[in-house]
Amino acid sequence: MAVAGLFALAILAAGGVALFVVTRTEQPLYTDAAAVPSIAADADGGRHTAAVEKSRGLARASIIEWNLPSLSVAVAIDGQIVWAEGFGFADDGRRVPVTPNMRFRTGSVSKTMTAAGVALLHDRKRIDLDAAVQRYVAAYPKKQWTVTTRHLLGDVAGVHLVRGDGNDQRPRGYCRTVDEALKTFAYEPLVFEPGTKYRFSTSGWILLSAVIEGAAGEPFATFMTREVFTPLGMARTALEGTPETDGDRESVTFYFGTPNDDDSELRTAPAADYACFFGAGAYLSTPSDLARLGSAWLKPGFLKAETIAQFQAPVRLASGASTDFALGWAVEDIQLAGKPARVVRHRASLIGGVVSLSLFPHPGMAIAITSHVPNRVAVDDLALRFAEVFVSAGG
Repeated sequence: MAVAGLFALAILAAGGVALFVVTRTEQPLYTDAAAVPSIAADADGGRHTAAVEKSRGLARASIIEWNLPSLSVAVAIDGQIVWAEGFGFADDGRRVPVTPNMRFRTGSVSKTMTAAGVALLHDRKRIDLDAAVQRYVAAYPKKQWTVTTRHLLGDVAGVHLVRGDGNDQRPRGYCRTVDEALKTFAYEPLVFEPGTKYRFSTSGWILLSAVIEGAAGEPFATFMTREVFTPLGMARTALEGTPETDGDRESVTFYFGTPNDDDSELRTAPAADYACFFGAGAYLSTPSDLARLGSAWLKPGFLKAETIAQFQAPVRLASGASTDFALGWAVEDIQLAGKPARVVRHRASLIGGVVSLSLFPHPGMAIAITSHVPNRVAVDDLALRFAEVFVSAGG
């Protein structure tokens, strides 16, 4: 039986976020892949029409396989968007269709934007990647070891906010400025000597937001919008909780799955507050904007060739071991259409969504995928499947 839902309001403690529980039956959201609604943007598909059609079928099949309320996809080749399409509904209760223009949370994929800001300032000789961060952020106290911008970009700096059990703690509360966010961890000791270990860090990328402010001499968001997003045509990218995004009708509703990923329940989290994350995870964006950003990392123009190469080279620890993580990007050697290839990517699963941005330097392709339920969709694998289709079709 199809039951639209029995709604029970429950305020749950989850990092101070109010969660509203929507209980469902185990009835799938969609039963017929061909009937999944979609809205495509005008794109320069040209000779990629066959690849787009096949990928469209894969997207619809994935929605059925993972019982997703939505999926939004964009593919750019040689800097041009050749396919952008939203599938399913942005709000399952009101059945609002997803459009390619709808904003999703980007989580730690925001770090690829922040890395672009750092790289641009580095190109302009306003950031020395190997100088102590205090050159740009006087409010960050000196530690027992020197921390550099390069350490922060590679997640090897040891900058973390930790609980008593040693686990990383995400910043809480509302931060009006990067300086306020910085204070949430500024006096924490480093958890290891920079360059000796790799450890995913939120605090390190908040500190990088402050580095950008110090080097640019203006607020982080102002610099990023004018110098990164506007030149790249990323008109739908902005920090969550700002006047630009508050009340935006073209944003999805942010859902949880259940703790065990039981498809019988979705939980919305409209009160989640990412204000203290800044460049570590506070941006809303669209797959098309993410694909435009990815394209800027694939060929010289926005950034210098040597900077692109430097930021996509995996970091080596003091021991000589590779982290397989570059300066803001995970790097992996793969097989693509039967040939060796490299993929440079970042993904995130967060409160209210999952997102992946994958770059394929050869053949110059960027693929961005978003959904508004975390953990249900293997977005990296799906990006590889899309890439296989486009490359096999002669893209």
